[in-house]
Amino acid sequence: MPSPTLRIIPLGGLGEVGKNMTVYETEGGCIVIDAGIAFPRDEHLGVDLILPDMAYLRNRDDILAVVITHGHEDHVGGLPYLLREVSVKEVWATRLTLGLLKSKLDEHGLLRAAELREAKPGVPVQIGPFKLDFIRVAHSIPDSVAIVVETAAGRVLHTGDYKIDHTPVDGQGTDVGALAALGNKGVDLLLGDSTNAERPGYTGSERLVGEAFRNIIPTREGRILVASFASNLHRMQQAIDIAVEVGRKVAVVGRSMRKNLNIATSLGYLEVPAGTIIKPADIDRYDPDQVLILCTGSQGEPMSALTRIAYDDHSTVRIERGDTVIISAKPVPGNELRVHDSINRLARAGAEVLHQDIADVHVSGHACQEELRMMLALTRPKAVMPIHGEFRMLTAHARLARDAGVPDDQIIIGDNGTVVELSASGVRVIGEVETGMTFVDGLGVGDIGDVALRDRRHLSEDGVVIIVATLSLRSALSPPDPELIARGFAGDELMLEEMRHKAATILQECLADGIDEIKLLQEHLHDGVGQLVYDRSRRRPMILPVVIEV
Repeated sequence: MPSPTLRIIPLGGLGEVGKNMTVYETEGGCIVIDAGIAFPRDEHLGVDLILPDMAYLRNRDDILAVVITHGHEDHVGGLPYLLREVSVKEVWATRLTLGLLKSKLDEHGLLRAAELREAKPGVPVQIGPFKLDFIRVAHSIPDSVAIVVETAAGRVLHTGDYKIDHTPVDGQGTDVGALAALGNKGVDLLLGDSTNAERPGYTGSERLVGEAFRNIIPTREGRILVASFASNLHRMQQAIDIAVEVGRKVAVVGRSMRKNLNIATSLGYLEVPAGTIIKPADIDRYDPDQVLILCTGSQGEPMSALTRIAYDDHSTVRIERGDTVIISAKPVPGNELRVHDSINRLARAGAEVLHQDIADVHVSGHACQEELRMMLALTRPKAVMPIHGEFRMLTAHARLARDAGVPDDQIIIGDNGTVVELSASGVRVIGEVETGMTFVDGLGVGDIGDVALRDRRHLSEDGVVIIVATLSLRSALSPPDPELIARGFAGDELMLEEMRHKAATILQECLADGIDEIKLLQEHLHDGVGQLVYDRSRRRPMILPVVIEV
């Protein structure tokens, strides 16, 4: 009889930062750990979100549960889209994560799509052939956990995002004792967070940001804006505490941040004294030195609160000279230019902008090298598979595992879609499944292909020229000259006139040659005018001929 096996298939989160999703499958069913999103880069024009390709999970009836490590969007933001695509019996998450999840699923009309179950650290649960246990870890959002996955094939530790913070804001640090006890029981495979695997030393405690706030906020006379991720409750709590101490009211600007604050307060994860929070519309009723504003937009997102404030496009908040803006987050790779643009605009408006390059206003939520070494020493895994990071981060984590004594053939550096098998003989790569990314564009999911993105890049670079030609096949008169409508095209009036003349000439020549089929006329106009523009300007705007027969 063959020995039992467990297959681990990452669908997202390897070779990239974001859209974390990993499938665990064995005889009797499968579970999915995390269902995250990634944010679009500049080349993804018009794309709102990026999801993992979920094709591997479609049309399956053996998905027993989705298990969430913590409430960040790169781990939970794709859950509504997953629940639309596949049938899932249960969703497991810790108390705060469940609270955030319920709100998200309610917005999508999916509260009844799966049974929501609370995961509690130290309380094992049996889900089909999987025995799961949860170990509390410190991260930049409360109620984060590592997940122990135990089957007949062996025991796996999936760390989620973590760091070893000995002085956490909420007193809930990484449970080092539970990790050591797990190491004594034996870990066959460790899937570990690799985000900071290239960075030496230790990640700073979240309290360092609180100390920086304590040094900055009392010394400022203007309004203070603190921008962070909407889910960074520890950051929000520390800013609120110091605002209360110095007598400032707090306005929360940004829908996601207001929602998270309300959920966390109602569940007891945030403590906000009565009378502290004011409505954004009431900000101007207070002197500048009486207000602190918490807002979203630390990543330069186009429609976020801070970006709109920077562009003087916000309905209630205006930057005035003497204001201080604290950007309490690190730009996600790909967002640097947007963040720098917001900083420049805020500075131009008269604000002093403090960010992690010039002040200690941010610490990472991810373990650096010494903490990764500690995790390896505590759990003593027989095999290691680095996850959660770009390829260079995965290889840096692999080197640490090698230094810790893990054999080379038991260190797996995979890609999204790599199928890893765990059995009594260890781990090995046995194949791959097709995977990739799915674009979300407004209400459309997965319907944006390479052609659409190419067209969007084309429009953004060279613009569009619309040629409107009217002709009557029943009339012996020559057709009127076509009209030209140009948007985003850099040509001057002389070139536009030459293009009109060219379009009229092409139309007359085609009709003289007996070419009157609309499709053919459009092709001739497209090719002829396009060639003229390229010859004159070396640009290729999108040419859209419209032929109207009357």
